[in-house]
Amino acid sequence: MTRTQSRGQAHTLEAVAAGMLLLASVLFALQVTAVTPLTGSTSSQHIENQQASLAEGLLATQVENGSIVPTILYWNESAGTFHGTSRDGYRNAGPPTAFGNVLNETFGDRNTAYDVNIYYVRSSGARERISLVDLGNPSDHASTASRMVTLYDDDRVLAANESALDTLSNTSFFAPDAAPDSRVYNVIEVEVVVWRM
Repeated sequence: MTRTQSRGQAHTLEAVAAGMLLLASVLFALQVTAVTPLTGSTSSQHIENQQASLAEGLLATQVENGSIVPTILYWNESAGTFHGTSRDGYRNAGPPTAFGNVLNETFGDRNTAYDVNIYYVRSSGARERISLVDLGNPSDHASTASRMVTLYDDDRVLAANESALDTLSNTSFFAPDAAPDSRVYNVIEVEVVVWRM
């Protein structure tokens, strides 16, 4: 065997050994790296966009068909909470109203958690928040959608059986009358936060 041939074999052997070492390093790195449902990727961004669109569409249709205002008015004046809940809002599912049923049907069957927050303005101009549904702490990849609804002085607070009680202007509702000189009682922002479990 000539010196050139043995040198060529040595270089080939080195190249094969380097390739195997590189392949082993890549395989080790892939096994060490954990890929979870919360790992950032284009697919998780797509899911977030889908959830945001779903929440936006849900709020738009529910404002249009008028089911959000009765849910906001589902207020237990004596307890100072929504009917059948604590101060933290509903903790296991949406409220027992038409809007709550749509929330449960839309997100409950998709392994998607959601919170519903209600923002209102005090007469001083300060913005306050009350929780309607609190199913946990949103992840870093949560999506948010919100809509504004107007409450009027002659809107009526609802009993637990959803029958109409006294008007907002005659009750101790969570949101104050922000415009006492007009028919408008307050403008409420309803926010839905959704995230994958």
